[in-house]
Amino acid sequence: MNVYTTDKIRNVVLLGHGGCGKTSLVEAMAYLAGMTTRMGKVADGNTISDYDKEETKRLFSINTSVIPIIWEDTKINILDTPGYFDFVGEVEEAVSAADAAIIVVSGKAGIEVGTKKAWELCEKYRLPRMVFVTDMDIDEASYRQVVEDLQELYGKKIAPFHLPIRENGQFVGYVNVLQQRAKRWKDNGEVEKAEVPDYSQENLGICREALMEAVAETSEEFMDRYFNGEEFSEDEIRQALRVNVAEGSIVPVLMGSNILARGMYTLMVDIVKYLPSPDKRSCTGINAKSNEVYQADYDFAKPKSAYIFKTIVDPFIGKYSLIKVNSGVIKTDDVLFNHHKDTEDKIGKLYVLRGNKPEEVKELHAGDIGALAKLSKAETTDSLSTKANPILYIRTSISTPYTYKRYKAVNKGDEDKISQALQKLMQEDLTLKAVNDSENGQTLLYGMGDQHLEIVASKLLERYKVEIELKKPKVAFRETIRKKADVEYKYKKQSGGHGQYGHVKMTFEPSGDLEQPYVFEQVVVGGAVPKNYFPAVEKGIQEGVLKGPMAAYPVVGIKAVLYDGSYHPVDSSEMAFKVAALGAFKKGIMEASPILLEPIATLKVLVPDKYTGDVMGDLNKRRGRVLGMNPVDGGYQEIVADIPYMELYGYNTDLRSMTGGSGTYSYEFARYEQTPSDIQEREVAARAGKVDEIEE
Repeated sequence: MNVYTTDKIRNVVLLGHGGCGKTSLVEAMAYLAGMTTRMGKVADGNTISDYDKEETKRLFSINTSVIPIIWEDTKINILDTPGYFDFVGEVEEAVSAADAAIIVVSGKAGIEVGTKKAWELCEKYRLPRMVFVTDMDIDEASYRQVVEDLQELYGKKIAPFHLPIRENGQFVGYVNVLQQRAKRWKDNGEVEKAEVPDYSQENLGICREALMEAVAETSEEFMDRYFNGEEFSEDEIRQALRVNVAEGSIVPVLMGSNILARGMYTLMVDIVKYLPSPDKRSCTGINAKSNEVYQADYDFAKPKSAYIFKTIVDPFIGKYSLIKVNSGVIKTDDVLFNHHKDTEDKIGKLYVLRGNKPEEVKELHAGDIGALAKLSKAETTDSLSTKANPILYIRTSISTPYTYKRYKAVNKGDEDKISQALQKLMQEDLTLKAVNDSENGQTLLYGMGDQHLEIVASKLLERYKVEIELKKPKVAFRETIRKKADVEYKYKKQSGGHGQYGHVKMTFEPSGDLEQPYVFEQVVVGGAVPKNYFPAVEKGIQEGVLKGPMAAYPVVGIKAVLYDGSYHPVDSSEMAFKVAALGAFKKGIMEASPILLEPIATLKVLVPDKYTGDVMGDLNKRRGRVLGMNPVDGGYQEIVADIPYMELYGYNTDLRSMTGGSGTYSYEFARYEQTPSDIQEREVAARAGKVDEIEE
């Protein structure tokens, strides 16, 4: 592939709700640009973007893919992102490398939750954006409705550039609002001039007015002229659009049909014309040596530096680190320094990825996106630079996973292979987390949702030939006591030769500190139990608290006091006193009114105003206690509640269905609280077998 200079590069991320047509839009653009001879279809599993087996099987995007499209003398790096919320980490990575966005909306489905989330992401990253309305070949598609809904949501910055022309239910052409001229498509895909249809005149007037208003809003001089009834020239309009689209104060709305590859020509022309090249964007890092701010600003003349925004680990094609060059020019055989890992790598070949197909390239200029193979320790969000000029860029904030399930190897002996395979998947996917919960004897897999975890299990089987079973996780209950018990326990064994003898009298009561398993004290007088056996008694308690006598859960918050006992000068031993203490512990706990404690989380749920009633009602059903509500920008409410961990299972799925996918949540451990008696009874009965194991 040719080398492109910074001003001839556009990095554009496609955002939008799942199923709105992002991947098929890439197909149509690639076809029109002459990259392919026929358009692939998502349904046929032969698109450039969706190359992963899971994507072709499920017919939707799971990973972000980079598709460089050459349009005349400009390279447009399209970042095609997944629309489903389980794969938000992929979207966040792509947005961190983009300089502009196209929000894709289906003309049939209209504004969806994913559309609004895409807008919020653009606001967060201050990305200039366009809206592209797809499905215009479908009769029920309403471009006007989409424009009106967008204007209602985001105001006068929404500027429709085109209007559709329909004849007999067919999408045959468009009206250019700026030029007030019409074009029709010919059979060979080219356009010819046409008359603006009468039925479009009123709409054209409305859209032209909206466009002029958007232009007028951009400066006081234009505003005065607009109110004085003056017309703007085409050049003035274009110049104002160029500046204001790049600033994000005007958002053009375009439209087309992906299936018919109509509307892509004007889209690509407008991407080049209105969306900024990287050198029009700012980019700052920190010089690790001097601690000073480094203005990289995609300047090719500055020392080289890059940011790894995504990693691909494939058993067949190997590991690729996807980079955006933030300054300088990176060439083959350059040596790059990773300050985070304190490693230097000679990069060898440079690649540009087209989907999953690597193409070699001699050099990458500032602002371009490429890939480096087999960097030794590099991870996503690391920075690369030279040792003489070590630069660090702010790491992209990736969403935290809160949905988790317990996983087990289906085939015994696969545990190590599964662990290694998960390490590779976690390199690719920063929203995936494997945790070894040794305290509760389980391994947990955290992800963004149930579907995410299912796909991980499917990838493990498909790519790495290991199978896992996903199950409901065990809840980390605890045992404690409410009263004081005074117990005696004698351990006596005679079997020829030395026997075993240990005798203790102890009290057990609540310590008042649930953070600590136990407090041990001894107040023995007169040497009833010799001092050298005290550590053995404590050892018995230490062992006992690991698995309590009620339901075999760890014990917390007890105070054990050794106050009396007796010993045998020959038969007593440390072992005997340890066993005696353990026996006293079990007896004492069961006599001191034992209870189960359950973990409580502080949950924060972010939902649009209209769903607060439903969400709060659902939290009450889950034994949640709502602590308060805080209004948040954009018509959202943050509901704060305390909720038992066991009630959080499946919450992600229920919250999404309650809020149409617009609700999100996070939680953190708060404390332990007494478990209601019905749940305690159920749990104790279910764990009886575990207690028997301890007895043995």
